[in-house]
Amino acid sequence: MNSVISEHSKTVKEAAKRLGFDFCGISKAEFLEEEAPRLERWLLQEQHGKMSYMANHFDKRLDPRLLVPGARSVVSLLYNYFPLEKQTDPEAPQISKYAYGRDYHSVIREKLQELMEELREKIGEINGRVFVDSAPVLERAWAQKSGLGWIGKNSNLITREQGSFFFIAEMILDLELLADGPIRDYCGTCSRCIDACPTQAIIQPQVVDGSKCISYFTIELKEEIPTSVSGKFQNWAFGCDICQDVCPWNRFSKPHHEKQFVPQDDLLQMTKNDWEEMTEEVFKKIFRDSAVQRAGYNGLKRNLNFLRKIS
Repeated sequence: MNSVISEHSKTVKEAAKRLGFDFCGISKAEFLEEEAPRLERWLLQEQHGKMSYMANHFDKRLDPRLLVPGARSVVSLLYNYFPLEKQTDPEAPQISKYAYGRDYHSVIREKLQELMEELREKIGEINGRVFVDSAPVLERAWAQKSGLGWIGKNSNLITREQGSFFFIAEMILDLELLADGPIRDYCGTCSRCIDACPTQAIIQPQVVDGSKCISYFTIELKEEIPTSVSGKFQNWAFGCDICQDVCPWNRFSKPHHEKQFVPQDDLLQMTKNDWEEMTEEVFKKIFRDSAVQRAGYNGLKRNLNFLRKIS
């Protein structure tokens, strides 16, 4: 029986690698006992801001067996999005590197579905679900539990091999697999991410007050951005990479090889003036399949106007 479980685990990891996932780790599907009080405290202190959906499905976030009846294993996968090239105009509004190309939800979901089909062909009938930032799943906790990395002080998952510029995806399966163990925390006494955050959103190691994060203000918040954070965005118009850019572990980041993450047209060459004069037609062309659609044209213009007021 153990040899079968071992062989199935090997099959999962080899198939994931073939489909372009950089790392794959396995955990036993069980209640996340250590995460429960942390999540409860974060919600009670309203550090999720206006993201009311974060308070939904509390039990499901902590127990994958409530999402997939009979679940035995959680497979965590990392997909690199670190770009070869970045925006060229230092004065132009910036967007997070994860949003340069096609929306990662679509790209990775397609790969997960392909992976599931391959596993069913090679192993047999498997009941399960796949997730990529789309359901009540604590993906960073599962990735840490499976030994892919550790949770940094900026609350991102960090790998020793390539830093933190990864999308995290999961497969919750009713298939018993060999669980990998967690690794130690390698942040040490470093506090660069905490020191660099202009809105002081990292209130203590591994705890980010989401309601203070630039990504929250520029993506999740649908109201007017409060004047209390004027002058603190450092030109970020959609998302923010500051706490990752300053992380020493990201000196090991390697450019991705995913063609679908290559930016549309001349996005990286857009000047400050290009951004400020962007029409809805240009927005639709450049961000046609991008995660920037989450903010929409009006949301992005709101952000750009906010930056212009304080520049």
